Amino acid sequence: MIYRMRIILDVEDDVIRDIEIEEKATLEQLHDTISQSFGFIGDEMASFYKSDANWEQGIELPLVDMGIGNLPKNNTLLSEILIEGTQHLIYVYDFLNLWTFFVEVIENSENESNKDYPAMIFSHGEVPEAPPIKEFNSEEAFEDGFLAEEGLDDDIEDEIELDSEKELLAGKHSGFRRVGPQVQPEKLVTCLVCGFKLKDQANLDRHLKKT
Repeated sequence: MIYRMRIILDVEDDVIRDIEIEEKATLEQLHDTISQSFGFIGDEMASFYKSDANWEQGIELPLVDMGIGNLPKNNTLLSEILIEGTQHLIYVYDFLNLWTFFVEVIENSENESNKDYPAMIFSHGEVPEAPPIKEFNSEEAFEDGFLAEEGLDDDIEDEIELDSEKELLAGKHSGFRRVGPQVQPEKLVTCLVCGFKLKDQANLDRHLKKT
């Protein structure tokens, strides 16, 4: 059997690829197919997440061992993942740039004996030079305006940013949520006086009183 999939890149303009891939293909092969069909080499860290029709981010399907308990699923067959009720996946490529793709099985069909798989059957739109900015909200760092209230200096703020980046590379950071094209990250409130970002309006008001 063949899965016909539509992959949408999460950017402002429509960037779409339709592919066909065999059910006996692995998750690693799907990773290669998606990344290369959008013009990427495919050598950056990437991961899949189970999703639904509302594009809620679900269980991670890592391609490599992150050292946090989740076994890699790179050799898992697509037929074992795309079971009944699971027709949507979120694919994140390059953990530093967070290229995000929405993957949906749109049709199942039979293999054609004279056709090679995987195959790209439709292409629309060009990948931009840079991904859209995704904001992350570290609950530990910004809890109740922690940075602003405690008056941490720049060196400590840099350490927190570094820790957050390490968590992101380890797949541990969950400060954003994906809700479907377009992805809507959790918003921070920006102080127009100093440019500092805080969790909400209440924390911004307290911050302004101290400045």
